[in-house]
Amino acid sequence: MALWKTAVLGTVILLGGCSFVDQSLLPSLTGENPSGKSEEQAAAPAEPAPVQTAPIAAPQLNTGTFQPVPIQPGAPTGTAVGQKVVAMRADLARLEDSIGTHNNQLQSLRASTASEALQYQQLIAQINAKLQVGTTPGNPILVSDWSRAQSVLERIDGNVASMNALSNATAADSTNAAFLLESARAAYGLSGAVDEDHVQLATLEDETNKTVVTLDRLVNELSDDTNRQILYLSRERANLAILSVAVKNGELFGQSLANRAYSAASPLAMETPTRAGRVASLAGRRPLVVIRFDRPDVEYEPALYTAVSRALARKPNADFDLVAVAPSKPIHGSSTALAVDESKRYADAVMRSLANMGLPADRITLSATTSSAAETNEVHVYVR
Repeated sequence: MALWKTAVLGTVILLGGCSFVDQSLLPSLTGENPSGKSEEQAAAPAEPAPVQTAPIAAPQLNTGTFQPVPIQPGAPTGTAVGQKVVAMRADLARLEDSIGTHNNQLQSLRASTASEALQYQQLIAQINAKLQVGTTPGNPILVSDWSRAQSVLERIDGNVASMNALSNATAADSTNAAFLLESARAAYGLSGAVDEDHVQLATLEDETNKTVVTLDRLVNELSDDTNRQILYLSRERANLAILSVAVKNGELFGQSLANRAYSAASPLAMETPTRAGRVASLAGRRPLVVIRFDRPDVEYEPALYTAVSRALARKPNADFDLVAVAPSKPIHGSSTALAVDESKRYADAVMRSLANMGLPADRITLSATTSSAAETNEVHVYVR
């Protein structure tokens, strides 16, 4: 327990824009009353460490090509078995044509995905470069680049849908090829065959067997490529969501919190405590962050992101408790009930901010309480 407290103390941050006295979000990890600080101390918030974004890794698709197996023609033998061989050879020829078509579609989808991923990376790099040096909140050029990046991801998603359809068609052909192989092997037992029929059956069996192997490999590569693209899309959609927050604020954040949260997470025992239990469990705990909403448009997101990302770096499987704290004494002539409702709305806004940063909603709990020490509406963030 002492070790965890030591780790949490390392995340002390002064968040500009939400103060108790001087309009800055003060740290409460020490458990001390923020009003006890001198004006000079309160006016000198620590600068959050800059967050470096990791390079975007494009989906690593396979490079295999799949060519139809050449089919040797056979002369008709005039027997019933010979007629069956002719029919099976025609079925195999249709499968070979499908392999050629599937291969062309696959290579086209791979090339399209690679091109779209490159375009996406260039757009994200442009946005990050501008945010890195600083820009205005809601810069319309960055908003336009962000929208274009989102459109590119949607096109990649369309490629995934096409690849899924191609995978289904290829799997159906693979099933037909396996059936054709069994039919060729079973034809050896048919009566009325001549030696030439068995020679042609042996050739057909070899060709069909190669076709089965080719289709199996094609199915495997399609499945692999599809899964990689799905993971890529999931990660980049989360990163694009956090980038939208950065563009809105004109300040670089970093990668989605979801990427950090699941990078080294281990399975946890699920608990469903009551809302009252959640509040009671906070006794004696020190909040990671206290956001004081003592004025409109409090800019808390950059420092909140830094605090939460540092907490996740120390404890990747951490959950977070958001507590809406309202003053137990009426403020500005309003009732305590109104203050409680307002503090809950602030907590909802903080939760939406964390969701936009990529933190899964199932890792955040919400509760509300009142405090005689609070002089304005607050939201406390605890690590669990």
